[in-house]
Amino acid sequence: MIGLNLGRMSPAEAERLLEFDREHIWHPYGPMPATAPVLPVVSASGVRLTLADGSELIDGMSSWWAAVHGYNHPALNAAVTRQLGKMAHVMFGGLTHPPAVKLAERLVELSPAPLTKVFFADSGSVAVEVAIKMALQYWRSQGRPERHRLLTVRGGYHGDTFGDMAVCDPVNGMHHLFSDVLARHVFAPAPPQGYGAEPDEAYLAELSALAAEHAHELVGIIVEPIVQGAGGMRFYAPEYLQALRAVADEHGLLLILDEIATGFGRTGELWGCDHAEVMPDIMCVGKALTGGYMTMAATMCTDEVAHGISSGEAGALMHGPTYMASPLAAAVATASIDLLLSRDWRGEVDAIEAILTSGLEDARELPGVADVRVLGAIGVIEAREPVDVVDVQSIAMDHGVWLRPFGKLIYAMPPFVCTEDETGHIVDAMYAIAESL
Repeated sequence: MIGLNLGRMSPAEAERLLEFDREHIWHPYGPMPATAPVLPVVSASGVRLTLADGSELIDGMSSWWAAVHGYNHPALNAAVTRQLGKMAHVMFGGLTHPPAVKLAERLVELSPAPLTKVFFADSGSVAVEVAIKMALQYWRSQGRPERHRLLTVRGGYHGDTFGDMAVCDPVNGMHHLFSDVLARHVFAPAPPQGYGAEPDEAYLAELSALAAEHAHELVGIIVEPIVQGAGGMRFYAPEYLQALRAVADEHGLLLILDEIATGFGRTGELWGCDHAEVMPDIMCVGKALTGGYMTMAATMCTDEVAHGISSGEAGALMHGPTYMASPLAAAVATASIDLLLSRDWRGEVDAIEAILTSGLEDARELPGVADVRVLGAIGVIEAREPVDVVDVQSIAMDHGVWLRPFGKLIYAMPPFVCTEDETGHIVDAMYAIAESL
């Protein structure tokens, strides 16, 4: 039995932990037994992770983009503690509770105007599954079962479950191994890169033609607004999102926006779709929803979608997770939203964007670098060749920073509460990696 504590671990204790981990525990996208090293984290506070040997790393990833307030925040700790004293969990079938209602109120208040209905899910992946199911059930309830496919764009990532994998990039994404057993959807080329780039009229025409060709079998369009996340960290102009909304309206399709990574201020606007002043029919939120404290997500939709589904043959949306609307998660999610809105989150994100922009720009001239791009609290260096994750992380850790690169991408999504100095350390680490390429 491995004894864990919140402080430094002895070398022997740390080695026992790592040995058991290596032989018995799967890590994301990893083999078994593990071949790459992992670091034992014993505590976290502010924006720093404390390792077993007592050393600290600035978390440049916000724990995969979720911990926007950093770690061990008093307000969020208090929210969990208060709720724990009342009830940790209760089934949501046939019951409700104040934390769920309060969180739903917050989400309806903050989300684009037409979104009034909230389905609580376990994770971002499940939220996307629910969104897909909503679109399919909506059209089935309209007596149009032949509408069963989605239009999306290459370069996207929406999760690792089966419905989600089918709308991720089928060629360059992480799920091509399963392509022969996944649902077949319609893929447009990836939007041309560049948040501030002039729209490509030829691309817009191609998008419109593809939608028209398949409109009779489509239930909707699903995309990540403005920023394509784990599919390549690509940014595109708001005009393309506006075009997708217009295409959806032209053919009566539902527009599904996956705001799991982009929501709650990450791109410099509260929602990614705010950049384009576009309102979806269905929207998925997650990651930063609970401030990185607990797994929770939500799928929101319009009255029209909800009523359409409920008037169909099933008479209900056919989904219901065991931990749906977890009271603990809902309580800390509401506290996280309130904490975000109580601060100048936009100013925090703007400050991070300015430091990332100025600090990473010179990396563009390095021989191993193909591109540098920044939007909100997202900074990306794209290498010309795939990077060695272990080598890259070693360089970052030499600078006191934790990063998690993938493919050709060295990127950071810092917690919003990073100071100028802490963000500077992240920039220095990314630049050092770029120099090493």
